Amino acid sequence: MTHGFDDAALAGVLGHMNGDHGDDNLLIARAFLPETGSVDAVVTASTMTGFDGAAGVWQATLSDGSTVDVTVPWPSGPISERPEVRREIVALYDEACRRLGIEPRPHA
Repeated sequence: MTHGFDDAALAGVLGHMNGDHGDDNLLIARAFLPETGSVDAVVTASTMTGFDGAAGVWQATLSDGSTVDVTVPWPSGPISERPEVRREIVALYDEACRRLGIEPRPHA
């Protein structure tokens, strides 16, 4: 069974990602969108909408105005602790930069 995080963890992570890391959300959605089958679509905006122990979920807005959910499994496998969420999102950001040919910024 997939681990579910409590409302406080969800609100904290989603608030931080959408408030402080909008550009990272966009990179992650652009890099992983092809895995949804939308190979030729162009992502114009992205919001992190959820996560659980198996994956993070971003809602990508496409150039035609439609939206698609981009669910990306955590690189290290299933997680169950809130600090692990940050580690996994950083890993997704790094992989997104690699896929898109962008130099990732250093992590604090």
